[in-house]
Amino acid sequence: MPVLPRRTVLQGLVLAAAGCAAPATSRRTPAPRPGPGLPLGAQLGDARAGAVTVWGRADRAARLVVEWSEDARLSKGVHRVEGPALSEASDFTGVVDLTGLPPGREVHVRVLAEDGGRAGEAWQGRFVTAPDSARDLHFTWSADVCGQGWGINPEWGGYRGYGAMRALRPDFFLHVGDAIYADNPLLPEVKLPDGRVWRNRVTPAKSKVAETLEELRGNFAYNFLDEELRAFAREVPIAYQWDDHEVRNNWYPERSLADDPRYTQVSDAGVLGARARQAFFEYAPVGGAARAEGRIHRQLAYGPHLDIFIPDVRAFRGPNTINRQERPGAESVFLGRAQLDGLKAALAASTATWKVIATSMPLGLIVPDGPQHMEAWANGPGAPLGRELELAELLSFLKARRVRNVLFLTADVHYPAAHHYHPERARFRDFDPFWEFVAGPLHAGTFGPNPLDDTFGPEVRWHRPATVMNAAPWDGQQYFGSVRIDGKSGALTVALHDLTGAALHRVELEPQA
Repeated sequence: MPVLPRRTVLQGLVLAAAGCAAPATSRRTPAPRPGPGLPLGAQLGDARAGAVTVWGRADRAARLVVEWSEDARLSKGVHRVEGPALSEASDFTGVVDLTGLPPGREVHVRVLAEDGGRAGEAWQGRFVTAPDSARDLHFTWSADVCGQGWGINPEWGGYRGYGAMRALRPDFFLHVGDAIYADNPLLPEVKLPDGRVWRNRVTPAKSKVAETLEELRGNFAYNFLDEELRAFAREVPIAYQWDDHEVRNNWYPERSLADDPRYTQVSDAGVLGARARQAFFEYAPVGGAARAEGRIHRQLAYGPHLDIFIPDVRAFRGPNTINRQERPGAESVFLGRAQLDGLKAALAASTATWKVIATSMPLGLIVPDGPQHMEAWANGPGAPLGRELELAELLSFLKARRVRNVLFLTADVHYPAAHHYHPERARFRDFDPFWEFVAGPLHAGTFGPNPLDDTFGPEVRWHRPATVMNAAPWDGQQYFGSVRIDGKSGALTVALHDLTGAALHRVELEPQA
């Protein structure tokens, strides 16, 4: 054993004695509390000309702060934007609109939750801003996450659809409805007929139907427990639309909850809808004037080749009926007069090469609600009736005003399809031919096919229905769509993909003058 110098031994004894003599209170002094954190990370949303919206959720009261720069290290040319105070009233969520962004550039973002100058670990992401000149564009769309009892299964890889889309490096993603399934609780295990067991990650909020505001918030928060989604949100802005399952199946504002005994804490569908709307705005990075005005319907301008129109087909609709009213009225309302007129005006004013309408419900597929009532636009063969009257008005307007290159991207039915509409095949003929593409589910049960309504002359050019109803995600029947626009020619290519990222079907379209 080495012999220590006498001086070293004496110093050690003095220090030890000092420690023993120290007051007990000083030994118990707690370490400084770390700054507030972002337990769910952050996300980018509503990418548009010169702007993007950044969302974050803190673990306590704090202020949301966003820093951005074209420098990947965020060490020079950094712009700092102090956002709102995050409080319990908003579940500690908030957004910051970044404006004045340089067009067509890669921008790096750092998000912090600050309290008195202290902050926890920062979140960092990156994205490409909307261009102000013609360049190649690429985006994806899908819907339906965590539906029919299929939640986050870490053993299988979680929400793999986000990983497949991320590998394609899209400029942004359109989430066209059913971002949550508030009415679909999860079980820890789902035993399949073939003996396999799907194991869900389960939280209290996903253990029952969501009735309270806290439970609805918990449904949105649940999705951000998934690593694939969190990685996707670091790189791809997400534009969210809502549909029925953000509230409950086949929801409309006046829908009764009396037919579902699972709802014991709330009896008024209007109250449930208001809570769901609040949770949606708390957790979705809707930005700009739409957020300020409390609107889900909005337009996102993304350069000279592309305008995105996101209508709201839930908040203003009338009840689900047989949907065969001969004249417009309270029971045939779908978009509603104000929203329909606004959409028409915005489409007519658009100078973009392509006008993409992303609607959470398909146009020509019959989606039933019970044995007689209808959930979507379509109602069966014949001239336009019921909700179809609004669609006929919109299509006739586009023809009369010579609004060209309108494309519909839809979802809801849980299988992918490509439909071409033409007046020569239609009962109603006052419109120009157009395409509708259906995608999804991204992570939910697979179904289909649904019957087509011939009112507007649709034709199935391709589809892939489920091989078994409510196919689990690991059966390989989960889908998303992608759109690419050539910057030079303006030509547009739509592809429908599976979870491997493989394109199952493509359609190439040339813009019309």
